[in-house]
Amino acid sequence: MTLSDVDALVFDVFGTVVDWHSGVVRDGESLGKSKGLDVDWAAFADAWREEYQPSLTRVRQGEIPWQNLDSLHRQSLEHLLDRFGVEALTDEEIEHLNSVWHRLDPWPDVIPGLNRLRSDYLIAPLSNGHVRLLTNMAKRAGIPWDLILSAELSGHYKPDEEVYLTAVDLLDLHPEGVMMVAAHETDLDASRESGLRTAYVHRPLEWGPEQAEVVERPDESTYDIVAEDFVDLAERLGAGPVV
Repeated sequence: MTLSDVDALVFDVFGTVVDWHSGVVRDGESLGKSKGLDVDWAAFADAWREEYQPSLTRVRQGEIPWQNLDSLHRQSLEHLLDRFGVEALTDEEIEHLNSVWHRLDPWPDVIPGLNRLRSDYLIAPLSNGHVRLLTNMAKRAGIPWDLILSAELSGHYKPDEEVYLTAVDLLDLHPEGVMMVAAHETDLDASRESGLRTAYVHRPLEWGPEQAEVVERPDESTYDIVAEDFVDLAERLGAGPVV
């Protein structure tokens, strides 16, 4: 099989499509200003994200029942508010902060790159975010998905193979007809084991500018494509002009 057999591209979202770090810092600073809070919001954002994989693992291993990402994020947030000494927030304010993951902005190359890619491929998210979260995010930011795919549809979280294979089935394709696009090698490795094609996109600023130099780019031979960004990915796939 060659890349000419690929009909659909599915995308990791947090870090790959959207800049979660800046979004959490932005909303945290806004809340802090209104409430007079002295918080290192960059450290808060990183700590919140560091809770992400452990919470997914507890679901994947059956330690806690299935629940969507808003619920998992809220549990992590309650812990972090205590850890960072954030007090006197109303439940409404906590819930608004928790929903920041619905309001993240795409990287600058994302929308022009996706508009080129969708001229030749079906494009959809394939995120651990649930359907409503991904829909809200897309509507707010103008992300031009053809459809919304989510781990929620399989009742599993990535990197369980059920997530990738459910997406393949819903697209009515064979695994080799679907390419997973992500900035995270764990995601790409798992999707490749499930038979999908793979494209790495480099996001050195995912954890903020202070961490940019520690994000290593894999060797070109590691995946089917190793791209600088979504526009570069479109170029490498020979996708058409911007719609």
